[in-house]
Amino acid sequence: TGTDLTPAQQVVEEIKAMGGEAVVNGDNVADWEGAQRLINQAVETFGDLDILINNAGILRDRVLVNMTEAEWDAVIAVHLKGHFAPSRWAAAYWREQHKAGVSKPRNIVHTSSTSGLFANPGQANYGAAKTGIATFSQIIAKELARYNVKSNTIAPGARTRLTLATPGLEDVMKPREGTFDPWDPANISPLVAYLASADCAFTGETFLVQGGNVTMVESWKRGAQVNRDSKWTVTELAEALAPLAPQ
Repeated sequence: TGTDLTPAQQVVEEIKAMGGEAVVNGDNVADWEGAQRLINQAVETFGDLDILINNAGILRDRVLVNMTEAEWDAVIAVHLKGHFAPSRWAAAYWREQHKAGVSKPRNIVHTSSTSGLFANPGQANYGAAKTGIATFSQIIAKELARYNVKSNTIAPGARTRLTLATPGLEDVMKPREGTFDPWDPANISPLVAYLASADCAFTGETFLVQGGNVTMVESWKRGAQVNRDSKWTVTELAEALAPLAPQ
């Protein structure tokens, strides 16, 4: 929740209660200098940085004809720039470490969404950002491989403050006594932990995860096509493409 440190501080206290170490940071991940301070704080506190998990997000749902510029800009900033900026500063740190002869597995885990990957009406801003995140991860996976960095993305389905803000979802996601809770956010954690591990066998991939199901997402790929060795006319192209159109 941005500069409100209460939820993050609660997590810090939970970690400390279990014998771990943690600190909280209230910088805006969509702010260039703020993202740099976030990365610097991790390095200064713990002496190194092995894992970055990008998870910040907000909703400003609206159909296109009613969406304001501010609603578009806010979502793109928090989601897309909020993934880019921390990743950029982490990558810069890892590049310098590599140049200094320190090369070990590092991992980035990004957060996309089924709404982004499968186009949910009313979420043009959110969906565009979430699809962009998955592609962003693919690209930096290729760029950062030389520094022994892996980048993967999850598209989770879980009961969170964000999803519960969506009308109708609170009842759908309500826990049912005596049965497995498919919407428990704890179901997401094992995949995140695996993708953040030194033994992770994947990079540049996106995974749907909800309840006990983990599904790999197939990225954009070529489909049906028409070909010729000369320029098409509009009429010829319409006729050639007709069999490929939805029936």
